[in-house]
Amino acid sequence: MDRTGRGKYWAMSHPHRVAIVGAGHVGATCAYALLLSGLTPEIVLIDKNHRRAEGEAMDLIHAVPFYDPVRIWAGGYDDVAGAAVVVIAAGGNQAPGETRLQLLARNAAVFRDVVPRVVQRNPGGLLLVATNPVDVLTYASVRLSELSPSRVIGSGTILDTARFRALLSRHFGVEARSVHAYIVGEHGDSEVPVWSLATIGGMHLAEYQAATGQTLDGEVKAEIFEKTRRAAYHIIERKGATYYAVAAGVVRILRAILRDESTVLTVSSLVSRYYGIDGVCLSLPCIVNRSGVARVLHPPLEGGEIEALQRSAAVLREAQHALDA
Repeated sequence: MDRTGRGKYWAMSHPHRVAIVGAGHVGATCAYALLLSGLTPEIVLIDKNHRRAEGEAMDLIHAVPFYDPVRIWAGGYDDVAGAAVVVIAAGGNQAPGETRLQLLARNAAVFRDVVPRVVQRNPGGLLLVATNPVDVLTYASVRLSELSPSRVIGSGTILDTARFRALLSRHFGVEARSVHAYIVGEHGDSEVPVWSLATIGGMHLAEYQAATGQTLDGEVKAEIFEKTRRAAYHIIERKGATYYAVAAGVVRILRAILRDESTVLTVSSLVSRYYGIDGVCLSLPCIVNRSGVARVLHPPLEGGEIEALQRSAAVLREAQHALDA
């Protein structure tokens, strides 16, 4: 029996359902991207503004005839029961000029309401946090849910990593999927580019440059990283919010979970015993499958990268302490 007394069969009664809490820009776009993906037969949208959720569900339903059959509806918390994954996209958006960590006070209050409601009805599923500041709210979700940390996943730097790879691919003139490189740490201002492990075609960047005659000097590196780190701010200044790319990232995580892929993704999870970092939620390459974060990988970093990651962890630890206060 689970802690609700309803038993294992109830907890797994809808093993492919995905529930999305929060029908704002990010939540609704996640639902749309998930509809297009064909990954799940059931998507339920939940929002404190039920009419908003109904409107989004109605609009999405009209797209279903163009894709694989999916049942989509606006529901309540009872509908998260037995879902494979509950995506939490509830909370306020990042305002122009506001850092992700400045969002914390507002969105932590939302999570104190949402997470216990979700876990009470679905103790057997996974939580996927998409609300910013995602690392600290992933930590809050671990605390509030009392689930195993492996079953609480933050979208983390999956989007930052995609931006980083895209910019490197543009510089070197190769397709982005041929570039393997990671952004680790906070999804935010203290994030860290791992230049030492970046590869193209199995070759480290220095080897690739030597083989192709291309260059990547310190100035260009700084420009690429700054464009990666500041991308969200530039988008928010122009259109008020980011949601297309983050929705694509969330669906990539859902694909790894629902298809039990054991894919390596830079998601946020509770990190322990890594270069002195312990008990902090931040992004590292992780093996993600149906169980959640099956393993947090500990890649070897160079000295400056280690120090930068430790500083990032310190920023997040301070925010976590503020959350606990």
